[in-house]
Amino acid sequence: MSSPSIPLGMQPRIPAAKVAASIPAPSIPSVSTASASVPAAAKPVVTFTRTKPGGNRVNPTTEYSALLRTVRDAGLLRRARTYYYVMFASLVVALAGVGAGFVLLGDSWFQLILAGALGIILTQFAFLAHEASHRQVFESGKANDLAGRMLANLFVGISYSWWMNKHSRHHANPNILGKDPDIDRDVVSFTEDQAGETRGIYAWFTKRQGKFFFPILVLEGLNLHVHGFRTVFGRGKVDKRTIEIVMLVARIGAYVAVIFLMLPLGMAFAFIGVQLAVFGVYMGSSFAPNHIGMPILPRDSKVDFLRRQVLTSRNVSGGWFINWFMGGLNFQVEHHLFPNMARPHLRAAQVIAREYCDTHTILYTETTLPEAYATVVRYMNRVGLAAGRDGFQCPAASAYGR
Repeated sequence: MSSPSIPLGMQPRIPAAKVAASIPAPSIPSVSTASASVPAAAKPVVTFTRTKPGGNRVNPTTEYSALLRTVRDAGLLRRARTYYYVMFASLVVALAGVGAGFVLLGDSWFQLILAGALGIILTQFAFLAHEASHRQVFESGKANDLAGRMLANLFVGISYSWWMNKHSRHHANPNILGKDPDIDRDVVSFTEDQAGETRGIYAWFTKRQGKFFFPILVLEGLNLHVHGFRTVFGRGKVDKRTIEIVMLVARIGAYVAVIFLMLPLGMAFAFIGVQLAVFGVYMGSSFAPNHIGMPILPRDSKVDFLRRQVLTSRNVSGGWFINWFMGGLNFQVEHHLFPNMARPHLRAAQVIAREYCDTHTILYTETTLPEAYATVVRYMNRVGLAAGRDGFQCPAASAYGR
């Protein structure tokens, strides 16, 4: 049963004072929920671990600790290596199939179909690299790093070190201004303050950024490659810089060389363009529903770990296809609560986490994928309306979105 809320995608940024005052009460004005009820007959019996003697469930630390112990006692933090071996092997077979088709087709525009398929396969490899970076595959941190670095650099062609640095900061501070790099302005603006700083043609674009959001994802694949090269050749600290440079240069160089040697010039450019476009749209449309349109917290907000992760994340409902399509990111709440949990265990963890949130009056958000995309577009459009504004805004007009 859904809790009373404002419409999805219309949540304002929460001032620090209101955050402290409104949590854990269920009436936070900027949080929406579409959590679907699980039929009583389908609910497993969940026994929550009691808090330690002397502790109580009002204490935020003991609240999360109790949830974590419950999940651990249910065996949901164990690794699922067989699952990942099968996934990796399946993707290698698919990649080999595309390679064989590429050779057999030769000079044919049907190659663009294979280019699209390659974009999908590389995104699936990126999901595996993401899971390795979270220590979900192996017990050993070194083994996960080795697997993640090889998958990211050699297969996908993006920098593992760049991803680790950016993504680790995001997980520690999701949707927190000045701390979460995922809501720093790049091409689009995520807050009205960011949009208000735009001028000229950029302001024109920002006012319409919701409409352009998904179309411009065709450039996201290229953007990810560029970020990787800028990182490894930049002046900042890079873990295993030399290895990453060798991997990235070898991967991108070999890929481009093969395409241009095997195909006519125009077809080669078209092949790479289609592959990058599919890769970018697929990556962007998998990560966008996770947090865009959820509450954005001030830099100095004081929110405990449990609520910080749940209130800023959105799950996407669906069966096995959604789970495959989004690489497990559809269980975003559980992924943030238990970042080293293997993908096959997330669905079972969801039952426990949602019941726990209901018990502790913590709003839990879940929507369908179309609803999530619609929320993203509405939110981006609303933020974009602030493009080109002067510094002063009438408080009353701002409150009513005018």
